[in-house]
Amino acid sequence: MAEGLDRNILIFPAGMPGAVEFLGQALGQGRKVIGASSLKYDPVRDLYPEWAWLPYVSEPDFDEAFALLAAGKNVGEVYTPHPAIWRYLRQALGRLAPEADLINDEPLDANLAGCRAAMARARSFLSRPLGLASLPPTARPLTFLEASALFRSVEAIPGQCDHQKVAALCEIARCCPRGDVVEIGSLWGKSAFVLNYLSGVYGLGPVLCIDPWDSTEMIQNDKGGLVDDFARHIDLDEALTLFQINLLPTGRGNLNFLRLPSVEAAVFYRGRGEVGSAAFGQTVYSRQISLLHIDGNHGLEAVRSDLAAWSDLMVPGGWIVIDDYLWPFGHGPRIAADELLTRRHGELACAFVSGGALFVQIGDGVINEGTSA
Repeated sequence: MAEGLDRNILIFPAGMPGAVEFLGQALGQGRKVIGASSLKYDPVRDLYPEWAWLPYVSEPDFDEAFALLAAGKNVGEVYTPHPAIWRYLRQALGRLAPEADLINDEPLDANLAGCRAAMARARSFLSRPLGLASLPPTARPLTFLEASALFRSVEAIPGQCDHQKVAALCEIARCCPRGDVVEIGSLWGKSAFVLNYLSGVYGLGPVLCIDPWDSTEMIQNDKGGLVDDFARHIDLDEALTLFQINLLPTGRGNLNFLRLPSVEAAVFYRGRGEVGSAAFGQTVYSRQISLLHIDGNHGLEAVRSDLAAWSDLMVPGGWIVIDDYLWPFGHGPRIAADELLTRRHGELACAFVSGGALFVQIGDGVINEGTSA
């Protein structure tokens, strides 16, 4: 087995996306790398500090050329993202380059790992449904394919919406009446993707995402200042761009956004009922909310303001989700949520905590926090 950092890593075929990604990791560790390709001209050639040409693995002179390259260039490790070449080298490397190791696991398993994990989560979710005594009667659960697609897609979006919370959102979406779906605080769009997906499956209504994407609105004075310090390092213009990228494939026609603080957005929503953007076109809203997801600024007054600005628009049977009800960096969401539970206890049909969020279903009485445009 090759040891030490003085040996070269051979990456072949060097032009595949997985190869280029691994190249960045290796160079970041200060390793010496050789890229190799069977193409006479490979567009990634200039990315590599050293380059070699090899015949196609199916050609009779491949073995000899590979062995000469490995010996002549002091190759101690080989990385290949190509499934067929990986399987061949796993069998032949000891003969072609006895001092070299094949350092990556089977590419096919790596490529399918995310899909397999999503299917496993879907099976687990469907085997343990969340029983809710809710109004109106629930719709069907997600199918295995629908749940797998959701878990697989959302995994590609950065954010803090964990699997337990996603599962709970899936369950309450079955209990929602028709109406708008409004999210306060979207950032990169992870939970917005979940809400839009579920709105489409269950025919709830269009999704409106509210986020100022502004650094001054993200300061929450959290305990210890860790969240605020993290927030200062987020490129919020980039975050908005990524939000649109993440939501555009499924959101056009059913989703839009307002780059405004929550209270200002509520005034706009109440007065207009229609939102337009270059990315998503025009979206018409009923101004009656079926599902309200509050995940904006977690300062106590900010959460109180979110509830006051939006919750009187809830339709009976709708749900309010207050994220980070259990939050290690402060108690703003919990205090504001507990105040809501206390004031409106007789009007609520159901309340529970999952994934750190509080889920509250409105009963026959409509919540009115006293704010109007």
